[in-house]
Amino acid sequence: MSLLARLAPHLPYIRRYARALTGDQNTGDHYVRVALEALAAGERSLDADLSPRVALYRVFHAIWLSSGAQLEARRDESASPPDDAAQRLMRIAPRSRQAFLLTALEGFTPTEAAQILDCDFGEIERLIADAQAEIDAELATEVLIIEDEPVIAADIEALVRELGHDVTDIAATRGEAVDAVARRTPGLVLADIQLADGSSGIDAVKDILGRLDVPVIFITAFPERLLTGERPEPTFLITKPFQPETVKAAIGQALFFHPRRTRKAA
Repeated sequence: MSLLARLAPHLPYIRRYARALTGDQNTGDHYVRVALEALAAGERSLDADLSPRVALYRVFHAIWLSSGAQLEARRDESASPPDDAAQRLMRIAPRSRQAFLLTALEGFTPTEAAQILDCDFGEIERLIADAQAEIDAELATEVLIIEDEPVIAADIEALVRELGHDVTDIAATRGEAVDAVARRTPGLVLADIQLADGSSGIDAVKDILGRLDVPVIFITAFPERLLTGERPEPTFLITKPFQPETVKAAIGQALFFHPRRTRKAA
């Protein structure tokens, strides 16, 4: 199999990553092209001990490290202004930004990210934590929790507040959720599926999204009710019982990548 055939399935994703990393599509495509040219010319090679995708990203990073630092100080003035997410990304320290994007956007495990960035697992964990802290501090917002179990609702509220967010309300039914949004607009919704009166968190979210453009994270013991393949499936779905760090990471990612977010009032 030719080099191009081996790498073709991964090219759209590394272009996406390069754009997020550099803040500009043309610049990102340039670095991807340089990496591919280096591979084709034999100047770089894919590590046979890694999967093709991990090996490709590792080569890309070797290219990026050789000249990408210059880009941080000298950006193309003719490039189109970056969107909100790109601007937020560029404010994160480069190394932390890379670790965050590799795991949050590209779906690599921390171990794979460590292989790509040529560092150890402990450093990757620290870099991700640093990026998450910067994101949480900047994206503080107001959160609506839709959950009918008081103990679970209290646990989620504690996690939300620990990240620096406010909780607008805790709703146990579809009706309570809709009323809560009418009283106070949230910047994020955390929703269970099965609610106290037999109503559905899915329907509550549909009602809310009919009025607001807001990121939603489902936290449920019944993920199969959403993963049917018959309708658009949620980007953020956490299965109960959940790990606190999983919820924290999902909150940061949902707020960070959502194109329109409600800023916390000063």
